[in-house]
Amino acid sequence: MHSPLPLTKDLVLIGGGHTHALVLRMWGMQPLPGVRLTVITPEPTAAYSGMLPGFLAGHYDRDTLDIDLIQLARFAGARVVLGAATAIHPGDKQVIVPGRPPIAYDLASVDVGITTQMPQLPGFADHAVPAKPLGPFCDAWETYLNQSGPASVAIIGGGVAGAEIAMAFSHALQRKNRSAQIFLLDKHRAFTALPDRAADKLRQKVKDLGITLKEGCDISHISEGQVHLSSETLQAGFICGAAGARPQPLAKHSDLDLEDGYIRIAPDLRSSDPHVFAVGDCAFMQHAPRPKAGVYAVRQAPVLFHNLRCLLSGQGALRPYHPQKDYLKLISLGEKSALADKFGRVWSGPLMWRWKNHIDRKFMHQFSTLPQMPAPELPKMRAEGVAEVLGDKPLCGGCGSKLGQGVLQGGIGVSLGATRRDVTPLPGDDAALVTVGGQNTVTTTDHLRAMVEDPVLMTKIAAHHALGDIWAMGAKPQTALVSLILPRQSDRLATRLMAEIMASASDVMQDAGAAIVGGHSSFGNELTIGFTLTGLIETPPITLSGARPGDSLILTKPLGSGILMAAEMQKRAHGADVVAALQAMTRSQGQASALLSGAHAMTDVTGFGLIGHLRNICRASGTSAKITRNDIPTYPGALDLAKQGIRSTIHPQNRAALPDLADTPANALLFDPQTAGGLLAAVPGDGMAQLAALQTAGYQAAIIGEITDSPDQIDIR
Repeated sequence: MHSPLPLTKDLVLIGGGHTHALVLRMWGMQPLPGVRLTVITPEPTAAYSGMLPGFLAGHYDRDTLDIDLIQLARFAGARVVLGAATAIHPGDKQVIVPGRPPIAYDLASVDVGITTQMPQLPGFADHAVPAKPLGPFCDAWETYLNQSGPASVAIIGGGVAGAEIAMAFSHALQRKNRSAQIFLLDKHRAFTALPDRAADKLRQKVKDLGITLKEGCDISHISEGQVHLSSETLQAGFICGAAGARPQPLAKHSDLDLEDGYIRIAPDLRSSDPHVFAVGDCAFMQHAPRPKAGVYAVRQAPVLFHNLRCLLSGQGALRPYHPQKDYLKLISLGEKSALADKFGRVWSGPLMWRWKNHIDRKFMHQFSTLPQMPAPELPKMRAEGVAEVLGDKPLCGGCGSKLGQGVLQGGIGVSLGATRRDVTPLPGDDAALVTVGGQNTVTTTDHLRAMVEDPVLMTKIAAHHALGDIWAMGAKPQTALVSLILPRQSDRLATRLMAEIMASASDVMQDAGAAIVGGHSSFGNELTIGFTLTGLIETPPITLSGARPGDSLILTKPLGSGILMAAEMQKRAHGADVVAALQAMTRSQGQASALLSGAHAMTDVTGFGLIGHLRNICRASGTSAKITRNDIPTYPGALDLAKQGIRSTIHPQNRAALPDLADTPANALLFDPQTAGGLLAAVPGDGMAQLAALQTAGYQAAIIGEITDSPDQIDIR
């Protein structure tokens, strides 16, 4: 059997700046076999600075502004670690991200940008917003812009960026019919980075828009809604900082040579440590110092891509990066007009904006329309049916890759049975009941084919998924055995991977009250993580068979994770929606199980989807159910993706449970396989007390229907 080449090198990209975004795209089109690629980023998206003024002015929506790093990483075959790196230890070749084990590397590259935070200015951290990082700044501006009444804004920093922001604010507030007072403040003289002619034109435009430019002003402190100067106090409901660039804290905790807090790099883009590169605004080009500008980051990308491949493969010579002496500056003027400057020549007007808009959209287009890389061709001579089984979409991970209910019933339905008096298998339930020394325990096993590349996140999902079977029976987790299949790789990389997985598994199991007592591991084609668990139970287990007419049905998590994960594999889901679902999958159901301890019947909603698992309760209990579709919570983005026809691999088998139900997007969510899904409980009465307790505990729970007395029917309203 063909297997992929073993992994032997770890490449870690720290930050999702423009250079790294371009390198990810290049890597997806030309990967280097044997390299495990990791991207560390605090957010699932990265805002493109070139389109920021247009977004602030209202010319672009937020989706247009953002590079989706989740989609881009999937294209590149990279694992995404959501978190902010706080330190690099070159001696150990490790990156530190709080809340997870250290991330080891053979080569690393840093592209974390800059900040305009002003820690030295009293009150700034509490009452103002830095223009960089861009994501939080955009969110804060949208919130303020959508308020009503007169507006007052102060921008600290009279450079080109500050002017663009001020003019964009002016245009946006005018479109909202909000009267506005806008202050642009600079400690020295504004626009000194521009030639005199361009600076004069920009100064005049600022004046024409009614923006108050204050130069040579000394800001003493900021309070809520006020900027305090040495000579006066300005009222400002929105205060932001765009005064120059400041390095991110990561650099000073990285044992690398720095220049005013920026990582010093040689022409080949390497830092003082030959295994760590740095690019973009966080780097200082000691051979050719330049101002901070996105054009340099963009042009560093091909050099970084080439040099990384050379060092990782041990082949080829490194290339130097030679920055250009000057570059075209296109400055947005609020409305759809721009000022252009290069080599002292200046142009302005709507034509310049159309030119800038074309350049910016062309840059972003390469990330929103990632090329479809061809799949390996099938052998011309092959057994009949191979193409049909493979299908035209990638096999889902998680519960989307499981066998359908019909296959399971046909294959193992007759093989389950008690052969000992101290074992009660409870066919169809989540776990078997075992009596050991007079103590009732439940036991279960589960494993998942990885659906995300981050082993820490995948381990947490798999652990919570397996624990769901214990919690659904009303038991308390006791012991765990770990079963692992690792992709083929060198012993060194396998050791790193095992350390990440086992540390994460230990964290989840300890929080659940269980101890890891052993396990088994092997190499295979892809990462698979499983757990065999036991749990203690003092009362009779909550099974599928206890539901009674009149019981209320409570669901503790939304639906739609299967569709979202299928879309993510196809690079069609929004990264933020994917992250929201993944975070929910790692939410423990232990407290929910305790709050539902009085349920007559309970299960966790996983591979068979809501309808499949509800049908199991009805069949075991001899009842039926009514559910209200609009009362069922769903994950953000799931319904929109269902409308696009996206379905998980196992969806057709799940759909067979109710073949006569209309095949609508909303109904598709009812059959969607869930990974680490919520608990579905039949509770006595109206269930309002349990629901209130669950929601108070932070669960996105809902009462979705009731149990009725007709045999084996599900009525969907």
